[in-house]
Amino acid sequence: MTDRSPHPAAGSAPPRPPGAAGPAGSALPRLVVPQRFADSRGWFCETFNARRLAALGLAVDFVQDNESWSARRGTVRGLHLQAPPHAQAKLVRAVRGRIYDVAVDVRRGSPTYGRFVGAELSAENGHQLFVPVGFAHGFCTLDDDVLVAYKVSGFYDRASEGGIRFDDADIGIPWPLPEEGACVSDKDALLPALRDWVSPFDYDGVPLTALDSV
Repeated sequence: MTDRSPHPAAGSAPPRPPGAAGPAGSALPRLVVPQRFADSRGWFCETFNARRLAALGLAVDFVQDNESWSARRGTVRGLHLQAPPHAQAKLVRAVRGRIYDVAVDVRRGSPTYGRFVGAELSAENGHQLFVPVGFAHGFCTLDDDVLVAYKVSGFYDRASEGGIRFDDADIGIPWPLPEEGACVSDKDALLPALRDWVSPFDYDGVPLTALDSV
């Protein structure tokens, strides 16, 4: 796992612990590690269990499942988000291959605005990244032929979609790209820089911390 640990203001004390229960935007990004039960045939795993996530403080009503397939290594999707009232929390996993997945704090007034956490998700490790409302999301494929599945808490709304450039200098994500560089859609290439973009999300009092595994 790789992350860029943020540094909250000295003496700041969040009013509730990271991951506290509440609406989709009240938690911080978390690395979810489902348990696998292995035997001579292979293994079995619950990739989603609402009761388990609720017990971890991630009580989110997911309403839609999405999949994206990327043909080549170095494909970057993001950084994406949907504005309120159609904002989306996400639960992301790699079904085939590997990705480097990131969540960027874009809550106005946050002492960790523009900071990010990231982790490698793969079909082999089974790890998932929970991305709450108030965070932009993106990933880079580490292999050819990568299939990613993710649950979202809001339906797609074209008028509400937006994002930030994946290579924004102020955010500074160290994408693990091949020598030939990133494969990016024309649409994502036109996304604005963080400093030229006005966030629709407000800070909820909980600064971003290093990524926890649950």
